[in-house]
Amino acid sequence: MKCPYCGYADGKVIDSRPTEEGNSIRRRRECLKCQRRFTTYEKLETISLAVVKQDNSRQPYDRDKIIRGIIRACEKRPVPLSQMERIADDIEGELYQSMEKEVSSTEIGEKVMRYLKEIDEVAYVRFASVHKHFSDIETFMEELKKLIKEK
Repeated sequence: MKCPYCGYADGKVIDSRPTEEGNSIRRRRECLKCQRRFTTYEKLETISLAVVKQDNSRQPYDRDKIIRGIIRACEKRPVPLSQMERIADDIEGELYQSMEKEVSSTEIGEKVMRYLKEIDEVAYVRFASVHKHFSDIETFMEELKKLIKEK
């Protein structure tokens, strides 16, 4: 690892510990030439994943989009942010375990709805109304009736 201060290519690791999220390792290093210390992060390299949108365009997978959608659906609901992040982690894990290089946005939306249905029905309906493109009140009511019937 090159020193960010002097560019020397040799150093030693002083301390290693996992980050709070547990998905990377934080390392404190010391340059053997200038003795200055710096921090690096080691993270597992994952396969690149493309999301196929409904218009057949492709975009790189973005975990933050999932979290933003979940947060929007759970707004003013008693769902802690840690639980929302855990949902995103679980979905991301499922996507990478499938070993597919492409996943449809519809499949991701279905996974989000499955998790939201378990934790908060209002958040589920909010997310479903956007994901399923409810065009009128009848479609909305049909989804509510299905939800009530499943109870």
